[in-house]
Amino acid sequence: MTTTFPDISISTDRLVLRPFEDVDIDACTEMMNDELITSWTTVPQPYTRDDAQEWITRQAPAERSRGRGIVFAVTEFLTQRLVGVVRLSHTDWRVRSAELSYLIAPWARGEGYASEAALATVQWLFDDQRFERVELRTAADNTAAQQVAQKIGCISEGVLRGAWIARARDGGGEWSEFRTDLIVWSLLPEDLDGVSEQFAEASGYTSFPEWN
Repeated sequence: MTTTFPDISISTDRLVLRPFEDVDIDACTEMMNDELITSWTTVPQPYTRDDAQEWITRQAPAERSRGRGIVFAVTEFLTQRLVGVVRLSHTDWRVRSAELSYLIAPWARGEGYASEAALATVQWLFDDQRFERVELRTAADNTAAQQVAQKIGCISEGVLRGAWIARARDGGGEWSEFRTDLIVWSLLPEDLDGVSEQFAEASGYTSFPEWN
């Protein structure tokens, strides 16, 4: 029998993390064509509406149903707009560990949404699912992703040299690939001590999630 995560939603003061729905297809298509997302991820370029439909209706649900992880659509509580994605993957049910990744739509950057969503996810993973380790991998030049890892209390464990292929625009405006390092981060339950309180003091909102 395959072990899977429950089909749930997680709420914070400003966000709702929930399964993707058909209504997200257009917003997902637009978000995934952002240059920064293209640079640091492996999404197809250009990213078509068919790509979004395949991801939302088949690939994302399969992550959970096959026991590999879980994918959350991150939305604003007030507007219900698609803010981004938080994903748990490479789940090891024996070790109780998973890899965390996240991305944010261009319009929603600079609001602390990535940190808020990531922190809510790992709090749920540790408290409700009794996991013992979360791992993150960020490209060496992706400073925004690294700042999120630091904000939620992650510890840098080292560098995987030449372990990732990123993309950049060349002189003619075409996408080209280049090899880069990955920084490995980890988060254990005890690393979260005090992190939620620091969030509340710094941002004026609470970060304790509710899930159902």
